[in-house]
Amino acid sequence: MAKRRFGRTNDDSEESAMGAPKKISWSGLKKTLQIFRYTLPYKGYFIVGFIFLILSTGTSLAFPKLVGSIIEVIEGKSTYTINEITSFLVVILVFQAIFSFLRIYLFSRVSEWAMADVRRDVYSKIITLPIPFLEQRRVGELTSRITSDVTQLQDVLSFTIAEFFRQIATLVVGIALISITSWKLTLFMLATFPVMVVSAMVFGRYIRRLSKKAQDELAAANVIAEETLQSVNVVKAFTNERLEVKRYQTALERVVENALKAATFRGGFVSFIIFALFGGIVGVIWYGANLVQAGELSIADLFTFVLYTTFIGGAMGGLGDMYAQINKTIGASERLGEIMGERPEINLAEPDPAPANAIGQITYDQVEFSYPSRADVEVLKGLSFKIGAGEKIALVGYSGAGKSTIVQLLMRFYDPVRGQIRIDGKTLSDYPLNSLRNMIAIVPQEVMLFGGTIQENIAYGRPDATEADIREAARKANALQFIESFPDKLQTLVGERGVKLSGGQRQRVAIARAILKDPKILILDEATSSLDAESEQLVQSALDELMKNRTTIVIAHRLATIRKVDTIYVIREGQIVESGSHDELALIEKGLYANLIKLQFETAETH
Repeated sequence: MAKRRFGRTNDDSEESAMGAPKKISWSGLKKTLQIFRYTLPYKGYFIVGFIFLILSTGTSLAFPKLVGSIIEVIEGKSTYTINEITSFLVVILVFQAIFSFLRIYLFSRVSEWAMADVRRDVYSKIITLPIPFLEQRRVGELTSRITSDVTQLQDVLSFTIAEFFRQIATLVVGIALISITSWKLTLFMLATFPVMVVSAMVFGRYIRRLSKKAQDELAAANVIAEETLQSVNVVKAFTNERLEVKRYQTALERVVENALKAATFRGGFVSFIIFALFGGIVGVIWYGANLVQAGELSIADLFTFVLYTTFIGGAMGGLGDMYAQINKTIGASERLGEIMGERPEINLAEPDPAPANAIGQITYDQVEFSYPSRADVEVLKGLSFKIGAGEKIALVGYSGAGKSTIVQLLMRFYDPVRGQIRIDGKTLSDYPLNSLRNMIAIVPQEVMLFGGTIQENIAYGRPDATEADIREAARKANALQFIESFPDKLQTLVGERGVKLSGGQRQRVAIARAILKDPKILILDEATSSLDAESEQLVQSALDELMKNRTTIVIAHRLATIRKVDTIYVIREGQIVESGSHDELALIEKGLYANLIKLQFETAETH
């Protein structure tokens, strides 16, 4: 994964792949519905939860009518006593509490399971996407899709949807009940609705835009924090703690600025709704009192009407916030939908293909290549060479000559623009991608270990390996001795990215991993360039064991490590300019290889 730390400006991060604030579209709604298909396996729980939602809403709507009945008792117009009605009210409240608990519990079960499935599928999709896609995205941006965007969906699924239907039901049923009580008072009360609806649309538009912008700014701030912590050694080496704190502070200031703008509009909207709501209630009481005086309405009905009006007003006020929440969810769904819509390079739903029965003969035939992000820069220019099965070759040249690109194409991290690469006479595209990569192992210059045990890191080469196989691979890699010196031996935790092991120890764990994989083709990418003399000797001995009977490509800057290979190819500007053995190339007067030897000899003498 490429980590570009200073490659974007503030404006770039604002208009990044996370998306600029935009209005909700039908495509966004469709993507949201597609995400919510994850609830289908749990539809039984959802339906039962919805039934309890209806029951909970029904019991709450019965409350104003029963309170009104108490007023009728006081007026002497009811056959029930106050104690009977109060007892019934208590029963209703108990049932409402039970229904509410079951509703919340069942919706939470659905949301937890469904969102776990979403996280799994989004992670599976990201991990199977091709390298060019991943290089165009920052790590923090992708992890934010799995964390913050899915959390946004989870909140809506577990709470907002239920509350949305609850408020709609309160609104519709409440209006129907008050219409029966007094149609005149109902029309008077409804006259205030258009004002609130129009204001909700106006305020909601700005709140949605500012909330999404604040969310994107927060994701950008998280990217800065994550990348800084991943490269904390570099930060400390350059004493740039103040710089990084300042960058993060600047990002947080943008978050706060946008969040406060959104809060200002939200606060103004809520204040207006409260004013309109209570103003409406005052108006209803005034008009209702006139109807009572005229004998068209009883005091009990007026009291019931006012309570229902309060319920309806609360539902109206709550819908504004829920509308903004649903808008955020649609934005999150769109971003997740963009990830899910990408074409993966491996389909995890299909069984792994059978291992290819390869012997390891490799042919590069007029290969031309440019990176997608730099299509105008030709990295390889008609490159052709052949590696026999079991042969060991080395690629040397100045930095940027195209050496690493050659092996990246072999592993199909990218495809050539023109020309072909063949293994055993078959083009790479003829092999299933899993089969192709299973026949290749790479030992890089900077080894990436995962934060588990040494055993888990070695077993990464073959997850079904036995402990005996792992120990044997460690022995062949000259790693067993230092592993046995640890109190926990193979169960020793290596720390994040392997920080608890030295460079030489990490390299030998990586070699053990490659030995366990038992590949036909081996790539050594400057595997000893950053080691001290003692570690290099141990690692080189392990590499000699690893290279036996395998087609091997060595990328090296330190030419002393490649004297024993069969053929050395000297690369310059994407082309082979010299080839031969070490002794042959060293004798070419004014040759590039001879010049590299001279430069390294002078550098060694200087030190």
